[in-house]
Amino acid sequence: MKKYFAIFFLLSIVKIQAQEVSTQVPDGKVWTLQECLDYAVENSITVKDAQYNEQTATVTYKQSKSSRLPNLTSSASQTFTNGQSIDPITSDFVNEQIHSTSFDLNSSVTIFQGNQLNNQIKQSKLLVDQNSLYVEEAKNNIILSVTEAYLQALYAKEGIIIAEKNLEASEKESATAKARYEAGSIAMQDYTDAISQEATNKYSLIEAKNSYAQQLITLKQLLELEPLVNFEIEAPNTETYIAPIISDRNNVYEAALEYLPEYEAAALGVDVSKKDLEIAKGAYLPSLALSGSLGSGYTSVQDFNFKDQMNSNFNQRVGLSLTVPIFNRNQTKAEVQKAKIAIDQSKIQQQTIQKEIYKKVETAYQNVVATQEQLEAAKAASTAAEESYKLAQKKYDLGGLNSTDLIISQNTFTNAQQNYLQAKYLNILYTQLLEFYQGNEIKI
Repeated sequence: MKKYFAIFFLLSIVKIQAQEVSTQVPDGKVWTLQECLDYAVENSITVKDAQYNEQTATVTYKQSKSSRLPNLTSSASQTFTNGQSIDPITSDFVNEQIHSTSFDLNSSVTIFQGNQLNNQIKQSKLLVDQNSLYVEEAKNNIILSVTEAYLQALYAKEGIIIAEKNLEASEKESATAKARYEAGSIAMQDYTDAISQEATNKYSLIEAKNSYAQQLITLKQLLELEPLVNFEIEAPNTETYIAPIISDRNNVYEAALEYLPEYEAAALGVDVSKKDLEIAKGAYLPSLALSGSLGSGYTSVQDFNFKDQMNSNFNQRVGLSLTVPIFNRNQTKAEVQKAKIAIDQSKIQQQTIQKEIYKKVETAYQNVVATQEQLEAAKAASTAAEESYKLAQKKYDLGGLNSTDLIISQNTFTNAQQNYLQAKYLNILYTQLLEFYQGNEIKI
Protein backbone atom coordinates (compact mmCIF):
# COMPACT_ATOMS: atom_id res chain seq x y z
CA MET A 1 0.00 0.00 0.00
CA LYS A 2 2.83 2.37 0.82
CA LYS A 3 4.32 1.71 -2.62
CA TYR A 4 1.04 2.53 -4.39
CA PHE A 5 0.53 5.61 -2.25
CA ALA A 6 4.02 6.89 -3.18
CA ILE A 7 3.31 6.36 -6.89
CA PHE A 8 -0.03 8.14 -6.58
CA PHE A 9 1.63 11.01 -4.72
CA LEU A 10 4.30 11.44 -7.41
CA LEU A 11 1.72 11.35 -10.19
CA SER A 12 -0.29 14.00 -8.35
CA ILE A 13 2.76 16.26 -8.16
CA VAL A 14 3.42 15.85 -11.89
CA LYS A 15 -0.22 16.64 -12.61
CA ILE A 16 -0.13 19.75 -10.43
CA GLN A 17 3.08 20.93 -12.11
CA ALA A 18 1.53 20.36 -15.52
CA GLN A 19 -1.51 22.40 -14.45
CA GLU A 20 0.76 25.20 -13.21
CA VAL A 21 2.59 25.25 -16.54
CA SER A 22 -0.66 25.30 -18.47
CA THR A 23 -1.88 28.29 -16.45
CA GLN A 24 1.24 30.22 -17.37
CA VAL A 25 1.37 29.30 -21.07
CA PRO A 26 -1.75 28.23 -23.02
CA ASP A 27 -1.31 24.59 -24.01
CA GLY A 28 -1.31 24.05 -27.76
CA LYS A 29 -0.91 27.75 -28.49
CA VAL A 30 0.23 28.67 -32.01
CA TRP A 31 3.08 31.12 -31.61
CA THR A 32 3.91 33.93 -34.01
CA LEU A 33 7.48 35.12 -34.39
CA GLN A 34 6.77 38.32 -32.46
CA GLU A 35 5.21 36.38 -29.60
CA CYS A 36 8.26 34.12 -29.47
CA LEU A 37 10.58 37.14 -29.41
CA ASP A 38 8.64 38.92 -26.66
CA TYR A 39 8.39 35.81 -24.50
CA ALA A 40 12.06 34.89 -24.97
CA VAL A 41 13.27 38.35 -24.01
CA GLU A 42 11.05 38.31 -20.93
CA ASN A 43 12.07 34.84 -19.74
CA SER A 44 15.61 34.30 -21.03
CA ILE A 45 18.04 33.16 -18.34
CA THR A 46 20.86 35.01 -20.09
CA VAL A 47 18.89 38.26 -20.07
CA LYS A 48 17.97 37.80 -16.40
CA ASP A 49 21.60 37.19 -15.49
CA ALA A 50 22.60 40.41 -17.27
CA GLN A 51 19.82 42.25 -15.42
CA TYR A 52 21.13 40.96 -12.09
CA ASN A 53 24.57 42.28 -12.99
CA GLU A 54 22.98 45.65 -13.77
CA GLN A 55 21.22 45.63 -10.40
CA THR A 56 24.49 44.84 -8.65
CA ALA A 57 26.19 47.73 -10.45
CA THR A 58 23.35 50.02 -9.39
CA VAL A 59 23.77 49.00 -5.74
CA THR A 60 27.52 49.64 -6.01
CA TYR A 61 26.82 53.08 -7.49
CA LYS A 62 24.51 54.00 -4.62
CA GLN A 63 27.09 52.73 -2.15
CA SER A 64 29.82 54.83 -3.77
CA LYS A 65 27.70 58.00 -3.44
CA SER A 66 27.24 57.24 0.25
CA SER A 67 31.01 57.25 0.74
CA ARG A 68 30.84 61.06 0.92
CA LEU A 69 28.72 60.85 4.06
CA PRO A 70 30.15 60.69 7.58
CA ASN A 71 30.10 57.38 9.38
CA LEU A 72 28.75 56.91 12.89
CA THR A 73 29.70 54.19 15.38
CA SER A 74 28.99 53.64 19.05
CA SER A 75 30.74 51.47 21.60
CA ALA A 76 30.36 50.41 25.20
CA SER A 77 32.78 48.53 27.44
CA GLN A 78 32.84 47.03 30.91
CA THR A 79 36.26 46.20 32.39
CA PHE A 80 37.67 44.82 35.63
CA THR A 81 41.30 45.51 36.57
CA ASN A 82 43.28 44.26 39.58
CA GLY A 83 46.73 45.51 40.66
CA GLN A 84 48.79 48.37 39.39
CA SER A 85 47.09 49.99 36.40
CA ILE A 86 45.83 53.24 34.94
CA ASP A 87 42.20 54.05 35.48
CA PRO A 88 40.63 54.13 31.98
CA ILE A 89 38.28 56.95 32.99
CA THR A 90 40.42 59.26 35.17
CA SER A 91 43.82 58.17 33.79
CA ASP A 92 45.10 58.09 37.40
CA PHE A 93 47.75 55.54 38.42
CA VAL A 94 46.15 53.22 41.01
CA ASN A 95 46.92 49.93 42.72
CA GLU A 96 43.56 48.36 43.52
CA GLN A 97 40.60 46.63 41.96
CA ILE A 98 38.81 48.81 39.40
CA HIS A 99 35.39 48.40 37.86
CA SER A 100 34.90 50.75 34.94
CA THR A 101 32.21 51.39 32.34
CA SER A 102 32.61 53.58 29.26
CA PHE A 103 30.34 54.75 26.39
CA ASP A 104 31.54 56.38 23.15
CA LEU A 105 29.97 57.79 19.99
CA ASN A 106 32.38 58.35 17.08
CA SER A 107 32.07 59.87 13.63
CA SER A 108 34.43 60.76 10.81
CA VAL A 109 34.11 62.08 7.27
CA THR A 110 36.60 62.34 4.44
CA ILE A 111 36.94 65.93 3.26
CA PHE A 112 39.48 65.37 0.51
CA GLN A 113 41.15 62.20 -0.78
CA GLY A 114 42.85 63.14 -4.01
CA ASN A 115 39.43 63.41 -5.68
CA GLN A 116 39.26 59.61 -5.53
CA LEU A 117 35.75 59.51 -4.07
CA ASN A 118 34.31 61.65 -6.88
CA ASN A 119 36.07 59.57 -9.51
CA GLN A 120 34.87 56.32 -7.95
CA ILE A 121 31.30 57.62 -8.03
CA LYS A 122 31.63 58.62 -11.69
CA GLN A 123 33.18 55.26 -12.50
CA SER A 124 30.35 53.42 -10.74
CA LYS A 125 27.82 55.37 -12.82
CA LEU A 126 29.69 54.39 -15.99
CA LEU A 127 29.54 50.75 -14.92
CA VAL A 128 25.77 51.03 -14.41
CA ASP A 129 25.40 52.42 -17.94
CA GLN A 130 27.71 49.73 -19.30
CA ASN A 131 25.76 46.91 -17.63
CA SER A 132 22.55 48.39 -18.97
CA LEU A 133 24.03 48.05 -22.46
CA TYR A 134 25.01 44.46 -21.68
CA VAL A 135 21.36 43.79 -20.90
CA GLU A 136 20.39 45.17 -24.31
CA GLU A 137 23.10 43.06 -25.92
CA ALA A 138 21.74 39.94 -24.20
CA LYS A 139 18.25 40.79 -25.48
CA ASN A 140 19.60 41.26 -28.99
CA ASN A 141 21.39 37.93 -28.87
CA ILE A 142 18.27 36.07 -27.80
CA ILE A 143 16.23 37.86 -30.48
CA LEU A 144 18.67 36.76 -33.18
CA SER A 145 18.83 33.20 -31.83
CA VAL A 146 15.04 32.90 -31.71
CA THR A 147 14.68 34.37 -35.19
CA GLU A 148 17.16 31.89 -36.63
CA ALA A 149 15.53 28.95 -34.83
CA TYR A 150 12.07 30.09 -35.92
CA LEU A 151 13.14 30.28 -39.58
CA GLN A 152 14.83 26.89 -39.30
CA ALA A 153 11.56 25.50 -37.96
CA LEU A 154 9.58 27.09 -40.82
CA TYR A 155 12.04 25.58 -43.29
CA ALA A 156 11.56 22.15 -41.70
CA LYS A 157 7.78 22.61 -41.64
CA GLU A 158 7.64 23.34 -45.36
CA GLY A 159 9.90 20.32 -45.86
CA ILE A 160 7.10 18.22 -44.34
CA ILE A 161 4.64 19.58 -46.92
CA ILE A 162 6.99 18.66 -49.75
CA ALA A 163 7.54 15.20 -48.30
CA GLU A 164 3.78 14.65 -47.90
CA LYS A 165 3.10 15.65 -51.50
CA ASN A 166 5.85 13.38 -52.75
CA LEU A 167 4.49 10.48 -50.72
CA GLU A 168 0.98 11.13 -51.99
CA ALA A 169 2.23 11.15 -55.57
CA SER A 170 4.32 8.02 -55.10
CA GLU A 171 1.34 6.19 -53.54
CA LYS A 172 -0.72 6.95 -56.64
CA GLU A 173 2.16 5.88 -58.85
CA SER A 174 2.53 2.64 -56.90
CA ALA A 175 -1.18 1.94 -57.32
CA THR A 176 -0.91 2.61 -61.04
CA ALA A 177 2.19 0.42 -61.30
CA LYS A 178 0.42 -2.39 -59.44
CA ALA A 179 -2.56 -2.28 -61.80
CA ARG A 180 -0.32 -2.21 -64.87
CA TYR A 181 1.83 -5.04 -63.51
CA GLU A 182 -1.19 -7.20 -62.81
CA ALA A 183 -2.38 -6.43 -66.34
CA GLY A 184 1.01 -7.54 -67.64
CA SER A 185 1.87 -4.20 -69.26
CA ILE A 186 5.04 -3.55 -67.20
CA ALA A 187 7.85 -5.68 -65.86
CA MET A 188 8.27 -6.72 -62.25
CA GLN A 189 11.22 -4.33 -61.86
CA ASP A 190 9.12 -1.29 -62.77
CA TYR A 191 6.57 -2.27 -60.15
CA THR A 192 9.19 -2.85 -57.42
CA ASP A 193 10.89 0.45 -58.30
CA ALA A 194 7.59 2.25 -57.67
CA ILE A 195 7.12 0.43 -54.35
CA SER A 196 10.70 1.27 -53.37
CA GLN A 197 10.17 4.95 -54.17
CA GLU A 198 7.03 5.00 -52.05
CA ALA A 199 8.95 3.51 -49.10
CA THR A 200 11.76 6.02 -49.63
CA ASN A 201 9.29 8.89 -49.58
CA LYS A 202 7.73 7.55 -46.38
CA TYR A 203 11.18 7.54 -44.82
CA SER A 204 11.78 11.09 -46.05
CA LEU A 205 8.50 12.21 -44.48
CA ILE A 206 9.48 10.68 -41.14
CA GLU A 207 12.84 12.47 -41.34
CA ALA A 208 11.15 15.76 -42.18
CA LYS A 209 8.77 15.46 -39.21
CA ASN A 210 11.64 14.56 -36.89
CA SER A 211 13.68 17.52 -38.14
CA TYR A 212 10.75 19.83 -37.46
CA ALA A 213 10.28 18.36 -33.98
CA GLN A 214 13.97 18.93 -33.21
CA GLN A 215 13.73 22.55 -34.33
CA LEU A 216 10.70 23.06 -32.08
CA ILE A 217 12.69 21.67 -29.14
CA THR A 218 15.46 24.17 -29.85
CA LEU A 219 12.94 26.99 -30.03
CA LYS A 220 11.20 25.90 -26.80
CA GLN A 221 14.52 25.87 -24.98
CA LEU A 222 15.29 29.38 -26.18
CA LEU A 223 11.88 30.47 -24.87
CA GLU A 224 12.54 28.67 -21.55
CA LEU A 225 9.29 26.74 -21.94
CA GLU A 226 8.58 23.66 -19.87
CA PRO A 227 8.85 20.27 -21.65
CA LEU A 228 5.16 19.54 -20.95
CA VAL A 229 3.97 22.54 -22.97
CA ASN A 230 2.59 21.66 -26.41
CA PHE A 231 4.20 24.06 -28.82
CA GLU A 232 3.39 25.02 -32.40
CA ILE A 233 4.47 27.96 -34.57
CA GLU A 234 2.53 29.99 -37.08
CA ALA A 235 3.66 29.65 -40.68
CA PRO A 236 3.41 32.98 -42.54
CA ASN A 237 2.61 32.97 -46.22
CA THR A 238 5.95 33.01 -48.04
CA GLU A 239 4.82 31.42 -51.30
CA THR A 240 4.95 34.78 -53.09
CA TYR A 241 8.14 35.87 -51.34
CA ILE A 242 10.15 38.47 -53.24
CA ALA A 243 13.65 39.34 -52.10
CA PRO A 244 13.74 42.98 -50.92
CA ILE A 245 16.11 45.67 -52.12
CA ILE A 246 19.48 45.41 -50.40
CA SER A 247 20.56 48.34 -48.23
CA ASP A 248 23.94 49.96 -48.82
CA ARG A 249 26.50 48.09 -46.74
CA ASN A 250 28.25 51.27 -45.56
CA ASN A 251 24.98 52.71 -44.34
CA VAL A 252 24.22 49.46 -42.52
CA TYR A 253 27.66 49.45 -40.90
CA GLU A 254 27.38 53.05 -39.70
CA ALA A 255 23.89 52.40 -38.37
CA ALA A 256 25.11 49.25 -36.62
CA LEU A 257 27.85 51.16 -34.78
CA GLU A 258 25.21 53.54 -33.46
CA TYR A 259 22.57 50.93 -32.68
CA LEU A 260 24.36 47.83 -31.41
CA PRO A 261 24.94 48.20 -27.64
CA GLU A 262 28.19 46.19 -27.56
CA TYR A 263 30.09 48.97 -29.36
CA GLU A 264 28.86 51.67 -26.97
CA ALA A 265 29.61 49.35 -24.04
CA ALA A 266 33.17 48.97 -25.31
CA ALA A 267 33.49 52.76 -25.55
CA LEU A 268 32.30 53.04 -21.95
CA GLY A 269 34.91 50.44 -21.05
CA VAL A 270 37.58 52.92 -22.18
CA ASP A 271 36.02 55.62 -19.97
CA VAL A 272 35.95 53.22 -17.01
CA SER A 273 39.66 52.51 -17.48
CA LYS A 274 40.40 56.24 -17.63
CA LYS A 275 38.62 56.69 -14.30
CA ASP A 276 40.84 53.95 -12.89
CA LEU A 277 43.84 56.04 -13.92
CA GLU A 278 42.45 59.15 -12.23
CA ILE A 279 41.71 57.16 -9.07
CA ALA A 280 45.23 55.74 -9.07
CA LYS A 281 46.79 59.21 -9.51
CA GLY A 282 44.72 60.49 -6.58
CA ALA A 283 46.89 58.42 -4.25
CA TYR A 284 49.75 60.86 -4.92
CA LEU A 285 47.77 63.69 -3.23
CA PRO A 286 47.26 64.35 0.51
CA SER A 287 44.00 63.35 2.20
CA LEU A 288 42.11 65.32 4.85
CA ALA A 289 39.56 63.86 7.26
CA LEU A 290 37.37 65.34 10.00
CA SER A 291 36.54 63.26 13.07
CA GLY A 292 34.64 63.77 16.31
CA SER A 293 33.48 61.80 19.31
CA LEU A 294 31.30 61.96 22.41
CA GLY A 295 32.02 59.83 25.45
CA SER A 296 31.55 59.30 29.15
CA GLY A 297 32.22 56.65 31.77
CA TYR A 298 32.11 55.36 35.31
CA THR A 299 34.93 54.05 37.53
CA SER A 300 34.79 52.47 40.94
CA VAL A 301 37.82 54.53 42.08
CA GLN A 302 35.76 57.71 42.37
CA ASP A 303 33.33 58.25 45.22
CA PHE A 304 30.51 59.62 43.05
CA ASN A 305 27.59 57.48 41.94
CA PHE A 306 27.06 56.24 38.38
CA LYS A 307 24.76 59.10 37.29
CA ASP A 308 27.00 61.84 38.66
CA GLN A 309 30.12 60.34 37.08
CA MET A 310 28.39 60.00 33.71
CA ASN A 311 27.59 63.72 33.84
CA SER A 312 31.00 64.84 35.13
CA ASN A 313 33.02 62.57 32.84
CA PHE A 314 31.17 63.56 29.66
CA ASN A 315 33.68 64.66 26.99
CA GLN A 316 33.65 65.89 23.39
CA ARG A 317 36.38 65.73 20.76
CA VAL A 318 36.77 67.22 17.27
CA GLY A 319 39.87 66.74 15.14
CA LEU A 320 41.33 67.13 11.66
CA SER A 321 43.82 64.64 10.29
CA LEU A 322 46.02 65.27 7.26
CA THR A 323 47.83 62.41 5.58
CA VAL A 324 50.60 63.21 3.13
CA PRO A 325 51.95 60.33 1.03
CA ILE A 326 55.76 60.39 0.86
CA PHE A 327 56.86 56.91 -0.14
CA ASN A 328 54.82 53.69 -0.29
CA ARG A 329 57.32 51.42 -1.99
CA ASN A 330 56.18 52.50 -5.48
CA GLN A 331 52.70 51.01 -5.04
CA THR A 332 50.97 54.11 -6.40
CA LYS A 333 53.38 54.29 -9.32
CA ALA A 334 52.67 50.68 -10.18
CA GLU A 335 48.89 51.23 -9.99
CA VAL A 336 49.16 54.22 -12.32
CA GLN A 337 51.18 52.20 -14.83
CA LYS A 338 48.70 49.31 -14.71
CA ALA A 339 45.81 51.74 -15.22
CA LYS A 340 47.50 53.16 -18.34
CA ILE A 341 47.96 49.63 -19.69
CA ALA A 342 44.30 48.87 -18.98
CA ILE A 343 43.28 51.94 -21.02
CA ASP A 344 45.24 50.65 -24.02
CA GLN A 345 43.69 47.21 -23.57
CA SER A 346 40.18 48.63 -23.44
CA LYS A 347 40.85 50.58 -26.63
CA ILE A 348 41.97 47.35 -28.30
CA GLN A 349 38.78 45.70 -27.06
CA GLN A 350 36.76 48.52 -28.61
CA GLN A 351 38.57 48.05 -31.92
CA THR A 352 37.93 44.31 -31.72
CA ILE A 353 34.21 44.88 -31.19
CA GLN A 354 34.20 47.32 -34.11
CA LYS A 355 35.84 44.70 -36.35
CA GLU A 356 33.35 42.06 -35.22
CA ILE A 357 30.44 44.36 -36.07
CA TYR A 358 31.93 45.04 -39.49
CA LYS A 359 32.36 41.29 -40.04
CA LYS A 360 28.75 40.65 -39.06
CA VAL A 361 27.45 43.32 -41.42
CA GLU A 362 29.74 42.31 -44.28
CA THR A 363 28.90 38.61 -43.85
CA ALA A 364 25.16 39.26 -43.76
CA TYR A 365 25.43 41.55 -46.79
CA GLN A 366 27.39 39.02 -48.85
CA ASN A 367 24.98 36.26 -47.84
CA VAL A 368 22.00 38.39 -48.86
CA VAL A 369 23.55 38.99 -52.28
CA ALA A 370 24.42 35.31 -52.69
CA THR A 371 21.05 34.00 -51.53
CA GLN A 372 19.19 36.42 -53.80
CA GLU A 373 21.04 35.02 -56.80
CA GLN A 374 20.52 31.48 -55.51
CA LEU A 375 16.84 32.23 -54.93
CA GLU A 376 16.30 33.32 -58.53
CA ALA A 377 18.17 30.34 -59.91
CA ALA A 378 16.47 27.88 -57.53
CA LYS A 379 13.03 29.26 -58.37
CA ALA A 380 13.63 28.87 -62.10
CA ALA A 381 15.00 25.37 -61.55
CA SER A 382 12.05 24.41 -59.33
CA THR A 383 9.52 25.70 -61.88
CA ALA A 384 11.22 23.84 -64.73
CA ALA A 385 11.55 20.65 -62.66
CA GLU A 386 7.88 20.83 -61.71
CA GLU A 387 6.80 21.09 -65.32
CA SER A 388 9.13 18.26 -66.25
CA TYR A 389 7.74 16.09 -63.46
CA LYS A 390 4.15 16.78 -64.51
CA LEU A 391 4.97 15.75 -68.07
CA ALA A 392 6.72 12.65 -66.77
CA GLN A 393 3.64 11.73 -64.74
CA LYS A 394 1.40 12.07 -67.79
CA LYS A 395 3.77 9.92 -69.84
CA TYR A 396 3.87 7.37 -67.05
CA ASP A 397 0.08 7.25 -66.82
CA LEU A 398 -0.08 6.68 -70.59
CA GLY A 399 2.59 4.00 -70.41
CA GLY A 400 5.18 6.02 -72.27
CA LEU A 401 7.64 6.21 -69.33
CA ASN A 402 9.01 3.59 -67.01
CA SER A 403 9.16 3.84 -63.21
CA THR A 404 12.91 4.53 -63.10
CA ASP A 405 12.66 7.63 -65.28
CA LEU A 406 9.64 8.85 -63.32
CA ILE A 407 11.52 8.42 -60.03
CA ILE A 408 14.48 10.36 -61.42
CA SER A 409 12.13 13.18 -62.46
CA GLN A 410 10.47 13.22 -59.04
CA ASN A 411 13.79 13.30 -57.20
CA THR A 412 14.99 16.12 -59.42
CA PHE A 413 11.84 18.10 -58.61
CA THR A 414 12.20 17.35 -54.88
CA ASN A 415 15.82 18.52 -54.82
CA ALA A 416 14.87 21.67 -56.70
CA GLN A 417 12.13 22.40 -54.16
CA GLN A 418 14.52 21.88 -51.25
CA ASN A 419 17.11 24.16 -52.84
CA TYR A 420 14.49 26.84 -53.34
CA LEU A 421 13.28 26.56 -49.73
CA GLN A 422 16.82 26.76 -48.41
CA ALA A 423 17.66 29.81 -50.52
CA LYS A 424 14.37 31.50 -49.55
CA TYR A 425 14.75 31.12 -45.80
CA LEU A 426 18.44 31.95 -45.83
CA ASN A 427 17.62 35.11 -47.75
CA ILE A 428 14.91 35.98 -45.23
CA LEU A 429 17.32 35.37 -42.36
CA TYR A 430 20.20 37.48 -43.68
CA THR A 431 17.86 40.23 -44.89
CA GLN A 432 16.39 40.46 -41.41
CA LEU A 433 19.88 40.53 -39.93
CA LEU A 434 20.70 43.60 -42.02
CA GLU A 435 17.46 45.23 -40.91
CA PHE A 436 18.19 44.38 -37.28
CA TYR A 437 21.69 45.83 -37.44
CA GLN A 438 20.09 49.11 -38.51
CA GLY A 439 17.78 49.10 -35.51
CA ASN A 440 14.69 48.03 -37.46
CA GLU A 441 12.14 45.52 -36.21
CA ILE A 442 12.39 41.92 -37.38
CA LYS A 443 9.42 40.94 -39.54
CA ILE A 444 8.66 37.92 -41.72
